[in-house]
Amino acid sequence: MEKHIMGENGISYTLGEDGLYYTDLYLPEETEYPIGKYGMLRKSYLQEHRKELYLELVLAGKLNEHLHQIDEECNQMMDRLVEQVKERQGVTEELKLQNQMAWVGRMNDIRACAEEIALNKIVYR
Repeated sequence: MEKHIMGENGISYTLGEDGLYYTDLYLPEETEYPIGKYGMLRKSYLQEHRKELYLELVLAGKLNEHLHQIDEECNQMMDRLVEQVKERQGVTEELKLQNQMAWVGRMNDIRACAEEIALNKIVYR
């Protein structure tokens, strides 16, 4: 018996150890995108809470692209939110020069709030 055969339907089969032929299944090729913190958080969320969507993305070969897109959206939203809140709260370069510790504290608070919003609106939806 041959180890690999091509069926009449154009599907290839491989001989298993048990003497049966099994269909050769391959996932589609995916484009590699860099994945950051938010993309990895999204992947964990999908694996734990949205298994169907996770499998759909894997089988369609679109998981990496989806995670990259989520990462980009989160970073853009956070940048936008940080700038808007800085402006509203009067966190300026002048404050940074006058009282660096106060500036750092306020910026950390602003970034934490922006990250929480981005996580809830984009990653965990």
